[in-house]
Amino acid sequence: MKKKKRDDGFFRKHYSLSWSYIKECSTYILIIIFLLFFGAFVSFIWQPPEFVEAVKKFIESILNETAGFGVFDMIIYILNNNLKNSFFAMFFGIIFGIVPVFTALTNGYVLGFVAEKSVLAAGPLVLLRLFPHGIFEFPAIILSLAVGMKLGLFWFSSEKKKEFVRRLEGSLRIFLFVVMPLLIIAAIIEGTLIFVLG
Repeated sequence: MKKKKRDDGFFRKHYSLSWSYIKECSTYILIIIFLLFFGAFVSFIWQPPEFVEAVKKFIESILNETAGFGVFDMIIYILNNNLKNSFFAMFFGIIFGIVPVFTALTNGYVLGFVAEKSVLAAGPLVLLRLFPHGIFEFPAIILSLAVGMKLGLFWFSSEKKKEFVRRLEGSLRIFLFVVMPLLIIAAIIEGTLIFVLG
């Protein structure tokens, strides 16, 4: 019983610290959301042929790679990709926050591009398929990029070493206690929907 109470206290403490740091990152969260929407907006008015071809090849490669996957394989594949991409986008924010900014713009562009083509091909209702896992996946991605951006701006702090350690600790805590659970739920929903709906 005591061990359970200690475990509950451990998780409660780190969730509390995670949410405190998320509040501290609120400005960066808003910036990342803006960049995602800006990237999506640009995709509607500017679609260079070489980029369109690159996106099509990327989607085809994923379809080929996951051909014949069962539901469990699909869940693991999605989770692995999302965890890896989110972690690297966050960690490499250390380079003055440039990687999260670039990632937000490119992800927004690709999402806008794919959403437009999907709606044109199958109607607006096709976007409803994104909603069940999107409500978990998008916040996780936004958080990863926002804390990565904040992490990289430690260079402009007066106490660089101390601030780097504090921001890195906050970023890793959010990744472990908030981002990972959200991405696990998103992967289970998305993998199951892909398997069931085809």
